[in-house]
Amino acid sequence: MMPINSSKLWVLMFVASAMALPTLATEQFIWPNNAKAAISLSYDDALNSQLDNALPALNRLNLKGSFYLTLNSPAVDERLEEWRNAAQQGHELGNHSINHACSGSLPGRDWVSVHNDLDNKTYEEIIQEIKTANSFLKAIDGETIRTFTVPCTDQLVEHKNYVHALRNIFVGIKSQVGNVPENINAFDVMDAPVWAPNGNSGAELIAYAKQAAKHGTIANFTFHGIGGDHLSVSTKAHQELLGYLAKNKDIYWVDTYRNISLYMKKHHPQKQSKNP
Repeated sequence: MMPINSSKLWVLMFVASAMALPTLATEQFIWPNNAKAAISLSYDDALNSQLDNALPALNRLNLKGSFYLTLNSPAVDERLEEWRNAAQQGHELGNHSINHACSGSLPGRDWVSVHNDLDNKTYEEIIQEIKTANSFLKAIDGETIRTFTVPCTDQLVEHKNYVHALRNIFVGIKSQVGNVPENINAFDVMDAPVWAPNGNSGAELIAYAKQAAKHGTIANFTFHGIGGDHLSVSTKAHQELLGYLAKNKDIYWVDTYRNISLYMKKHHPQKQSKNP
């Protein structure tokens, strides 16, 4: 047997010790209560049917939702105390701007008024509006941590993405229409895809939630009218979804998008590390 010099012996000992160390498995992301998926129930535009139908339905089943207020909505001015009460009940009041400006040049946007056309706004103007909306919302609920839903998912002003400039003032942003994420590692709370149901059945709403459970990710519902107003789903369909979620709390963690965003930033920071 040939003698082994000291340097070779050290290398062999290092390799052997390294092989003996246990392999560290990739840490698996876990939702609260070991749920299979998170569900964000959101309601855009500050509509009367949300206060009349959605909020009581959520409260009956002790489910929390996120209400993204367009602050120039008559339902904000006329029913301010009801929105304040909703926040005190644990629901989130999210930012959906003051005037809900959208791009009038896109197909199907004949309803966009000239004075509220995003194509006619300046970059600085729209950013200031969103920041001012945060101040108004703080006056309603006293909160300083908030999330944002982009009106119409339109992000370009003067050929610049204004939403990117807002990442330091929100903990979560719903920014695009998209499918349920198939991989939690690909999900960014600051660039979240949503589905806006319109006339869908309870079965279709439940099927969307089941997709999130299948992939272990999140389903972002963005409702508008509930049993009335625009882009509406029936109270029956809405109730069927809520009833299903309430009966399956071992599968679904239903919470505000603010709480979901804060949880992911704390417990799954890899994708969120570039965000504030």
